[in-house]
Amino acid sequence: MIIEIVHKFWEVLMEMSPYLLFGFVAAGIMSVVIAPETVQRHLGGRGLLPVLKAALFGVPLPLCSCSVIPVTVSLRKHGASKGAATSFLLSTPQTGVDSILVTYGMLGPIFAVVRPVVALITGLIGGGLVDAFEQHDNGTEALACTDECCNGSTRGWFARIWRHAFVTLPRDIARPLIIGALIAALIGALVPENFFSTHTRSELVQMLIMLAVGVPLYVCATASVPIAAALIYKGVSPGAALVFLIAGAATNAAGIATIWTFMGRRATVIYLATVGGMALASGALINLITSKLNLTNKELLECGWHMPLGVKLVCAIILTVVLVAALLEPWLQRETPERCCGE
Repeated sequence: MIIEIVHKFWEVLMEMSPYLLFGFVAAGIMSVVIAPETVQRHLGGRGLLPVLKAALFGVPLPLCSCSVIPVTVSLRKHGASKGAATSFLLSTPQTGVDSILVTYGMLGPIFAVVRPVVALITGLIGGGLVDAFEQHDNGTEALACTDECCNGSTRGWFARIWRHAFVTLPRDIARPLIIGALIAALIGALVPENFFSTHTRSELVQMLIMLAVGVPLYVCATASVPIAAALIYKGVSPGAALVFLIAGAATNAAGIATIWTFMGRRATVIYLATVGGMALASGALINLITSKLNLTNKELLECGWHMPLGVKLVCAIILTVVLVAALLEPWLQRETPERCCGE
């Protein structure tokens, strides 16, 4: 059983690695080309236009290496409206350049298209409702981004891209990514085939279960993909898997607490209702699409773009080195003795 779990874990890593490495590079380029000051300038102010801009920025943008929570609160500090901040908080964690590529590779083009579209619409609806029902103000105290991309680094553009792509971003997602791959491996090794479809035939019940699991759970957009793929393979409907992808990435206990603290109870209720409503509606839409196309779960998974075995193997080895280095970096920094007196 242990050998089977390890085998499944390595399979998941091989499937993800080519798209994830390419996504890291794309995210590194975006971190240099799009400055945080530009984002904050466009998301400030009031009205629906900042809400739209926040959603559009949030879908592809890995805004340096800060988690979405302190960045969102930082936007509030710089004058972004509650609506724009909520829109950004809803759209950003659901997807990104790396997770879109991994989604396409593991779940196919339908999920890869629907997922960012849902993230955009969720941000627009949630941000628009908050903007309509909340009183406007001038922002509040917040955490600020202190990463290299925000502190006036003098590094060259290539060095900044390299560091963000293969040091900063992996450091942020290494732990949840490995946990997500491990969960997918456990599901693949331990759960019997068609287990979910046999024991819970109702698609609505499956979606409600995935919503209840996903809302409090912290799982990043990329790490949720192999879990969703494993669930689909074991009989969960595509719509229920999409509900997990949306709710798992868009909400977690820390995000809910942050919204409650910095934007109030009403904004928090709107935030949760928007995520839940959009997740269920999107799940029902995916189930309808796959039903009309007569796609079985296995056929849906086979729609992904599968790389040659040699490419996947090399990329998996590179990704393993990158993730291990990201996990060891804080420990190595802590163990390095301080130099002083000109040494």
